[in-house]
Amino acid sequence: MLWVMQFSGFFSAAMLMIVLSPSFQSFPPAEAIRSSHLHAYLRLPSYQVSSSTYSPLDRFSFRKASEFGNADKCRSTDHKITGVCDPSLHSLCPENVFFHFLVSDTDLETLVRSTFPQLKFKAYYFDPAIVRNLISSSVRQALEQPLNYARNYLADLLEPCVRRVIYLDSDLVVVDDIAKLWSTNLGSRTIGAPEYCHANFTKYFTSGFWSAERFSGTFKGRKPCYFNTGVMVIDLVKWRRVGYTKRIERWMEIQKTDRIYELGSLPPFLLVFAGRVAPIEHRWNQHGLGGDNVRGSCRGLHPGPVSLLHWSGSGKPWDRLDSRRPCPLDALWAPYDLYRHSH
Repeated sequence: MLWVMQFSGFFSAAMLMIVLSPSFQSFPPAEAIRSSHLHAYLRLPSYQVSSSTYSPLDRFSFRKASEFGNADKCRSTDHKITGVCDPSLHSLCPENVFFHFLVSDTDLETLVRSTFPQLKFKAYYFDPAIVRNLISSSVRQALEQPLNYARNYLADLLEPCVRRVIYLDSDLVVVDDIAKLWSTNLGSRTIGAPEYCHANFTKYFTSGFWSAERFSGTFKGRKPCYFNTGVMVIDLVKWRRVGYTKRIERWMEIQKTDRIYELGSLPPFLLVFAGRVAPIEHRWNQHGLGGDNVRGSCRGLHPGPVSLLHWSGSGKPWDRLDSRRPCPLDALWAPYDLYRHSH
């Protein structure tokens, strides 16, 4: 979701995430705004901020997103959307799309409103304290940010009337009608996502995990496959009924004492859901496009059709564009970056 990062949801360490609910849908590629700059600034020592009334967001300026409108067939009604629980929300009419933003800084709501004046959304504050004591060190510091774990709490944060959502990281661009993703048949499953069963699943957990039956036995009777948690369709009714948040938290507690994985917020999801995922076409998560900024590596597209471009990985397109060292695919991100550059 956030297709952009900090204002992102996940571009690096996320300051904001976007979740789509039954109301969403058919926008052209997501208008992207990012905030690796913002994230870095928010971490400056307090003595570097001269005024107690100064907002870190005052330092940043974003262009206003382009306008969008419903098709003619959507204009036959004078009904006005009343809020997040409005049953009339319709996926074929972009003016009727409703977004749920998860934020760890309340100032971001103002920034979203000024940048996307037409957007219908609600911002939900995610208190980092909820999960901070459950987070273990990871192979990359960005993976330790509390907001990376906010997706675990969607069922609690969103109104009970929100029964189904599309969860999207913010370092991505949607290039297809997302209503197609919304129509995914989950069957008896709680989540749907593109699976990658050719990936080496054992690498996501430590040797200690696999050698201990009390841990590895959790996959008994399942055929677990890797899936990327940046794009998911989630049935919140089933999630709430089963209590999956508590199950994820339990694995995070075990990690604190037994060190069973190294990769942040992904492994707990794999432990609970791998082998129990409704498969979605790979076109809905062309992931790994971030590559690696340190090594200077770029990634290409996987073979096949593309509905969603995902710059997952340690490298981010806005950083490379700012440094004037972009990867070829970063040109697809550039038109939707609304940050006003000073150079």
